[in-house]
Amino acid sequence: MSEQQQAHPNTTESELIAVRRDKLAKIRELGIDPYGARFDATTTPAELKADFQEDRQVAVAGRLLAIRDMGKSQFFVIGDVRGKIQGFLHRNEVDETTWNLWKLLDRGDWVGITGTTFLTRTGEPTVKVSGLVILSKSLRPLPDKWHGLADKEVTYRKRHLDLISNEESASLFVTRSLMIAEIRRFLQDRGYLEVETPMLQDVAGGAAAKPFETYHNALDMPLTLRIAPELFLKRLMVGGFTKIFELNRSFRNEGIDRRHNPEFTMLEAYCACGDFETMADMVEELICHLAETFCGGLQIDHKDAEGNVLYTIDLTRPWKRADYQDLIRGVAGRDWFDITPEERRARCAELGVEISPDMKDVDVSQQVYEKLVEEKTMNPCFVTHVAKDLVPLAKLNRENPDVVDVYELVINCLLYTSDAADEAR
Repeated sequence: MSEQQQAHPNTTESELIAVRRDKLAKIRELGIDPYGARFDATTTPAELKADFQEDRQVAVAGRLLAIRDMGKSQFFVIGDVRGKIQGFLHRNEVDETTWNLWKLLDRGDWVGITGTTFLTRTGEPTVKVSGLVILSKSLRPLPDKWHGLADKEVTYRKRHLDLISNEESASLFVTRSLMIAEIRRFLQDRGYLEVETPMLQDVAGGAAAKPFETYHNALDMPLTLRIAPELFLKRLMVGGFTKIFELNRSFRNEGIDRRHNPEFTMLEAYCACGDFETMADMVEELICHLAETFCGGLQIDHKDAEGNVLYTIDLTRPWKRADYQDLIRGVAGRDWFDITPEERRARCAELGVEISPDMKDVDVSQQVYEKLVEEKTMNPCFVTHVAKDLVPLAKLNRENPDVVDVYELVINCLLYTSDAADEAR
């Protein structure tokens, strides 16, 4: 009998854990180690189902996700983050020890099964079990198998539970891993070398952000976690590397919201003998390649929590490219950069853009850009020639030294930035 059938609806988690601990002891009484088994799988649940053939001898491992008790006949599902497969076990097809072990298993336990593949009468790919081993006994019950995690706070703070109960979350994590591998392949195929630069730095540079601070006892000196890898990557270019990239973890000791996380993954790439247009072309090609590979095309639906399409992002090339100042003029008036700073502040009130008294004039313009341009731009747009005060360590434009040769890519109201390398041009 499964744990769900045994448990009364009002059974507490502590009582369920006690039941599982009792089963753990009984498994050991059978002479079976509930945590130490080795299992040599010949396939995975996802691979088996994707390339299913009947009458194959297979060995597959996974977590018990569902159990349907029909007396001597037992149907169940095992799986991992990449997929699942149904199993069928019959009392007359296994030995006494295996059957007794099966009766002590619950949803959440990891098992390995061996057997023969077949299709049920409803056409479901299934493994008829001839052998069963326990790989790990789970002492805590899983989230409700139909409703998953109802508490959003738990969903984000206990990702392991979310991955178990939510197939969509698991699929996103798998896709992210595959996408990162594809980014590496894409760049390496174009001659970029992957490098690693220090996470502990004596100077937090490469961006304008507050760092996390620490102390190195052996060197007797303060250090910070990097806010960006830029300075060390450019040193590598000085040393002779001409095309490099780093997929790195960076850290910023600042606020947390939909756009900002204190720890995040950054892709930073540099190409000598090129300019910001070179990098923009590469990024446009990369993102479109990833969209076609993992999303099935260049039309990306943005959905709400219920799966309803809110809007569609169009990645069709070529992407729009627009001058930073021209975009601001388009929303704040053609004379925006000709009027006085005081007049710009007054116009912000008319535009409904909030500014603080201590903002610099360049930040006032940036606030207009963020609120009226960036946060309203869905389809990709390369915003070029940004004010030099906003992007440190970037190349000054030859024709207008007040701006720098960079692009800021905006997609779905989110900003992605880049600048061309100065040292190895």
